[in-house]
Amino acid sequence: MTKRPYAQALKVIQDVGLRPTRQRLLLSKLLFERGEDWHVTAESLHEDVQKSGAKVSLATIYNTLHQFTKSGLLREIVVDSGKAYFDTNTSDHHHFYDARLGVLEDIPHDEVTLVSLPAAPKGSRIGRVDVIIQIEKF
Repeated sequence: MTKRPYAQALKVIQDVGLRPTRQRLLLSKLLFERGEDWHVTAESLHEDVQKSGAKVSLATIYNTLHQFTKSGLLREIVVDSGKAYFDTNTSDHHHFYDARLGVLEDIPHDEVTLVSLPAAPKGSRIGRVDVIIQIEKF
């Protein structure tokens, strides 16, 4: 029996309670069936969609990436006010960022030690700490 081409993508989407639209299925397949964790921008994913021969607007890709992030499938990494990456690795970890190349590289969580954190503002709590170390290649 042949496995349906979107079976894994369908399961990923349904497991988090999202409706499996054509666009979500395609983007889920592209994001999660590579067999490795990776960092993607909406623009780079849009290029991958176009290379696959499908048509999905950049706005739909942005919306879907944010829906996937809200549902816990992705982790958004904002490196500056105009640049965000979406990480398929949702475990606790940190990043090196090379702005010149536009590349994020994972740093295992246990390789960064924080001695102390400030108290969260009244009425809130710290949900997660993301360390982004900007690097320059020489």
